[in-house]
Amino acid sequence: MTKIEQIITNLNLKPHPEGGYFKETYRSEGEINENSLDSNYIGKRNYSTCIYFLLTSNMFSSFHKIKQDEIWHFYEGSPIRLYTISERGKLSEFIIGRDIANGQSPQLIVPAKHWFAARVINENDYSLVGCTVSPGFDFNDFELAKRKKLISKFPQHKQIIKELTIE
Repeated sequence: MTKIEQIITNLNLKPHPEGGYFKETYRSEGEINENSLDSNYIGKRNYSTCIYFLLTSNMFSSFHKIKQDEIWHFYEGSPIRLYTISERGKLSEFIIGRDIANGQSPQLIVPAKHWFAARVINENDYSLVGCTVSPGFDFNDFELAKRKKLISKFPQHKQIIKELTIE
């Protein structure tokens, strides 16, 4: 069994719709009532949720967005290159990893409603991270990008959108 297979097995990770593997590790018992959330939410949400997320160099996390801020925490493996596209179309690129002296960050906050995608930097490697969301994640808050639609909205970023979308 490879190290990647061991991690998937030991952490009980399952395929994620955006690519990669995940497992929810925390969902707060406390909840926020719908009338205390902004109008973008339907229904109540837990205060916070957290997952393990694993990517390998032969896959990527496809462009997607959620309604909440998402905090990425680096655990082990290759650094990750994460891209965001703001609602106004600004493309940003970040490196999540341990080499702080060379500009990597072990933690990154992706702002709510930004499109984002990620890939492993090193060949034949993996990245294990954690992602924390507050208010807690709900798949009703998740939107996977459709390539043509995202390119039509942000044609200046056509190349990276083509590289990091599933369809």
